[in-house]
Amino acid sequence: MVSSVIMKAGLVLPALTVAAAFGASPVQAADVSEIELRRLFDPTEAELAAEARGRIHIYEGLRDTDVQRALNQEFERVDSMMFIRTIQTDDTGEAKRDPDTGAAEVEDDGC
Repeated sequence: MVSSVIMKAGLVLPALTVAAAFGASPVQAADVSEIELRRLFDPTEAELAAEARGRIHIYEGLRDTDVQRALNQEFERVDSMMFIRTIQTDDTGEAKRDPDTGAAEVEDDGC
């Protein structure tokens, strides 16, 4: 529901921001992550044109493996990307978890 409201409004907000703003869990915000992954690896002509005009998209809460893939496959667009709160994964691709809290481990991006 949250993602459909966002889509109708024409807004794409990072998954964790949406979860916090609407009281949704990160699982409920998964649709927004899918939108961000689509934008990252299969951008529309309009999104590419916006990047060419200087627009920067902030990707929040993506897995480190997705960020690395983007840096390898979409290198020519890297000036239009910013990654924050990148989720660390283990050798199997699963999110690393804090043993005390169970929260996903994220990179310290200095923000």
